[in-house]
Amino acid sequence: MLRKIALAIAVSSGCNAVAAQIAPLASRTDLVSVYQEAVNNNADLAAARADYAAQSEVVPQARAGLLPNLSAGSDITDVRTQLDEPAQTTSRSGTTYQATLAQPIFRADRWFQLKAAKAVNEQAALQLSATEQNLILQTAEDYFNVLRAQDSLAATKAEENALKRQLDQSNERFNVGLSDKTDVLSSQASYDTARANRIVAQRQVDDAFEALVTLTNRDYNSVQGIVHTLPVLPPSPNDAKTWVETASQQNLNLQASAYAVTSAEETLRQRKAGHAPTVDAVAKYQKGDNDLLGFSNPSPYPGVEYHGDVEQRTIGLQVNIPLYSGGLTSSQVREAYQRLSQSEQQREGLRRQVVENTRNLHRAVNTDVEQVQARKQSIISNQSAVEATEIGYQVGTRNIVDVLDAQRQLYSSVRDYNNSRYDYILDNLRLKQAAGTLSPRDLQDLARWLKPDYNPDKDFLPPDLAKAAQELLKPAKQ
Repeated sequence: MLRKIALAIAVSSGCNAVAAQIAPLASRTDLVSVYQEAVNNNADLAAARADYAAQSEVVPQARAGLLPNLSAGSDITDVRTQLDEPAQTTSRSGTTYQATLAQPIFRADRWFQLKAAKAVNEQAALQLSATEQNLILQTAEDYFNVLRAQDSLAATKAEENALKRQLDQSNERFNVGLSDKTDVLSSQASYDTARANRIVAQRQVDDAFEALVTLTNRDYNSVQGIVHTLPVLPPSPNDAKTWVETASQQNLNLQASAYAVTSAEETLRQRKAGHAPTVDAVAKYQKGDNDLLGFSNPSPYPGVEYHGDVEQRTIGLQVNIPLYSGGLTSSQVREAYQRLSQSEQQREGLRRQVVENTRNLHRAVNTDVEQVQARKQSIISNQSAVEATEIGYQVGTRNIVDVLDAQRQLYSSVRDYNNSRYDYILDNLRLKQAAGTLSPRDLQDLARWLKPDYNPDKDFLPPDLAKAAQELLKPAKQ
């Protein structure tokens, strides 16, 4: 039957000759190129970078509260005074200038605010790194989902062709009186179902390519496929405890949650410092009309009023002791306590989730390794079952329903095999992401196993399966 599968491949590949001309092999995109386009054009990553740039401004904003504050101003006034007794109206206009320099000396709340801002900045940097790391995984998922859909489509087309030939054979047997109409109807129903499945599979390929467009804002006609010789090995080291320990130390989201706790701790200290006194050094300069400034009489001559311009320079310390603010500070302290508790519980919840995910993914990769081998063997076994069922149908010991079921099971095992391959690749990357070790180099390592001239219609099956099936059938032929 693998020879028949090869025939189905030849038939279906003929239908794709035009598509091959539209998308020549040289235009096939590789995994690393897709990732580079995603880095340059992905909207979510651009938004994350802008968010980080905005979050990083909290540090200079908090630091500004500890640095000198200089302000200057000017007033232009016109004062009119009217007296009833004696009836008299006077007016006076003038301009005043002032400048004030304030330097915080003791501001505990602002110091803790700065430390909280630095923690927030570190948290934002780690969250950006987590987004960048997630883009690596998202690129791999979208890329291999295209290959998964293409391989599924190829298997579905091969199944459709095989069932079409079975339908033709049933019609021939019916015409010469070797079978009844039931065989023809059963074959027709199976072929119609396969044809409908092929239409759905084609849509899934288009959907998968559309996901790449969303990821990179670029159109793709074809991508390079992964060879069947990709090593399928257990995770290294193959010890769940080691992976969990690595994840506890390096998982980016978990590290970000630790800085969230630090920020909440510093915010609590900031709120408590609202009860502490503040000390500022203040220097002030004023110049203007004596009457407008309201200075005391600066004339050196007693009893003589001075109405001209004057200058005044002052320097001193301002001490403020908060006594009561309507309970605002105490309420803010209680709120900060609860926010701290919230961030600690969120960190613990995330830690447990990371541990669970890491252990589950470690098991998943080991299961995938066994699945790939088992699914590959399943293709050989189902191939043998198809051969044996067809022989039984020819000699009258099996019916057409048995043949059709065997064929459907064969192509189902082909799809399961390819799905297990892509599950293995993606679960490996997910495990590394959970552990915090995923990097672009992992995509480069995978790219070494890509086939530039990959053709799903002929490469969806491992090249050694035909030989293996023949070896399995030798005892039955003797």
